[in-house]
Amino acid sequence: MSQAVLTLNSGSSSIKFALYSAENTSHKISLLCQGEFEGIPTTLHFSAHDAHGNLEDKMIEEKPNFQTALSYLLKWVNLTFPQLTLSAFGHRIVHGGERYTESVVISEDVLTYLETLSPLAPLHQPHNLAGIRTLQALHPTLPQIACFDTSFHHTDPRLATLFALPSPFWKEGIRRFGFHGLSYQYISETLPQYVGDKAKGRVIVAHLGHGASMCAIKGLKSLATTMGLTALDGLPMGTRCGNIDPGVLLYLSSEKGYSTQELSDLLYKKSGLLGLSGVSGDMKELLQSKSPQATEAINYFCYQVRRQLASLMAALEGLDIIVFTGGIGENAWQVRQKVCDGLKWLNVELDEELNASFRPTAAARISSLESGIAVWVIPTNEEIVIAQDVFKLIKGGRNNGTF
Repeated sequence: MSQAVLTLNSGSSSIKFALYSAENTSHKISLLCQGEFEGIPTTLHFSAHDAHGNLEDKMIEEKPNFQTALSYLLKWVNLTFPQLTLSAFGHRIVHGGERYTESVVISEDVLTYLETLSPLAPLHQPHNLAGIRTLQALHPTLPQIACFDTSFHHTDPRLATLFALPSPFWKEGIRRFGFHGLSYQYISETLPQYVGDKAKGRVIVAHLGHGASMCAIKGLKSLATTMGLTALDGLPMGTRCGNIDPGVLLYLSSEKGYSTQELSDLLYKKSGLLGLSGVSGDMKELLQSKSPQATEAINYFCYQVRRQLASLMAALEGLDIIVFTGGIGENAWQVRQKVCDGLKWLNVELDEELNASFRPTAAARISSLESGIAVWVIPTNEEIVIAQDVFKLIKGGRNNGTF
């Protein structure tokens, strides 16, 4: 029988999953299916598909919580793939703090530490950990692996991690970590397939989606990134503000009476594309809208991508390749066009037909042959990165999470 692992990305209202198998002889990893639960905690909708189409799509008429969803998933996997032996679970964990520079087997000590990081990623970390706790109760004998969005950025030099605060704060862990590391890891591992040794040069990856960031990569390793201690910093996002003058927060607190919770709700849930447009935090909806505010929100987003790109170029001391990825980066050709139109001073030249016709089924170069900087779109795959790390660890890999 083939070994299998489930990868999970647990959010506030959804659980995304993917099922991978590995042949015992070749160790080749294959995606069997993927899907998600949506609607938590009001309803529970389950969908799953493989390369050939839908496997199941239904409403589950039970209490819409993690317990119901994951219990249903385990039973469904056993019935749908009876030839498999489920060996482990792999979890996307947004924040690994200073302790975890690579994936680890989850223990109670690991969980206790990760829970202390929840205030730094309030939209993600508590829900990531809830998925782990639920599976501990449902299937206590199977190992669970934590794979971190922060790990990829631990190669950033010290100067790239500092805030200009008194030094004791850095020693307490108040520093830039960066996120979307699983996506950046996938791109850094995949890019050589398309450009060969040029992938070791100066690369900027723009992971643009509801959450958005950018990363400067050299020698296939992170050198700098736009996010910081939390996933609020850098680019504007669906509902998150991105860069903001900290004096604005002091003013809102001291003069307008905003509480810490009100500030958190404003910065995490009411700002970004949603706040600017007053229409939606979804780029697809904004691109279809005729609202002037929606247009301004799109233009602001693209403007900030260009500004952040120039900043990352300074860290790289030049630029050879731009890669777009993520939900917006892969699907919104108009955003790619607007960003690159503002980079003509760098001799960036898109092939407009290739850009507009791109579909995120495979990687493609969308810049013209005359462009001084190559521009690519590469669909990301965070799940395969998680699955690979899980298989390595359960086969006696590199880190057991003990200290």
